[in-house]
Amino acid sequence: MTSNHNLPIPVRKALKKLGKDIKEARLRRRISTILMADRIGTTRTTLKNIEDGKPSVAVWLYASALYVLGMLDRFRDIADIASDPVGQALSSGELPKRICNRKE
Repeated sequence: MTSNHNLPIPVRKALKKLGKDIKEARLRRRISTILMADRIGTTRTTLKNIEDGKPSVAVWLYASALYVLGMLDRFRDIADIASDPVGQALSSGELPKRICNRKE
């Protein structure tokens, strides 16, 4: 189990925001905690931990919550190359400068 003290502050804040956003999305959809936990396949206690942004909750439970809310596509695309300008720039730096045709 990861201690909250070992996490960088931006990671803690991002998890808290994710949990808060999941909770607000659930409330906007008028889904009770009992029904949401059942749809995720977990307990209400774990759902509360998700909504509190606890780092000890498995990532698949966060993903399942987003799936229930119809938001899984955004989770799936988090590290997509299309939204990774640094990765694209690094990859572009490895491209060959010239391509020579060898005569055979």
